[in-house]
Amino acid sequence: MSLNRAQLIGNLTRDPEARQTSSGKSVVNFGIATNSRWTDASGQVQEKTEFHNIVVWGKLADICAQYIRKGSKVYVEGRIQSREWQGEDGVKRFRTEIVAENVIMLDRKGASSEGGSGFEQRSFGAGASSASKSVPMDAAPADDLPVTSGNGEIPISDLPF
Repeated sequence: MSLNRAQLIGNLTRDPEARQTSSGKSVVNFGIATNSRWTDASGQVQEKTEFHNIVVWGKLADICAQYIRKGSKVYVEGRIQSREWQGEDGVKRFRTEIVAENVIMLDRKGASSEGGSGFEQRSFGAGASSASKSVPMDAAPADDLPVTSGNGEIPISDLPF
């Protein structure tokens, strides 16, 4: 048995770059930055930023290209993939990236332009289709359905982080 899973929460470092393959499939690339803080032995707070390359395919790529921008806070879930190729200059290149299967926008609603309040949470990806099945809040949850609000979204208070 093996597991290849990555879960990240961070901010986009650049706008998504949308392209189409020769067969017409959509692909989007963007980067996100994650931060970690700790206190070292001398009591000084240290901070380190990691940068991650994200690749999104298909309809999820179209949605990401439309809704997220540089600075957006997102949750990304997917698998880690490494590639290698030879550049035009003959040098061997390597790249490690996250192939996203789920993306959740975590920005405050209207925070980028209108300064609104409250959270806007949009969930896209493989898990989003099952989340669109609406279950009345007063009904007992079925084992295979998530408890959702009336509009099909999982309330932010139910997130474990």
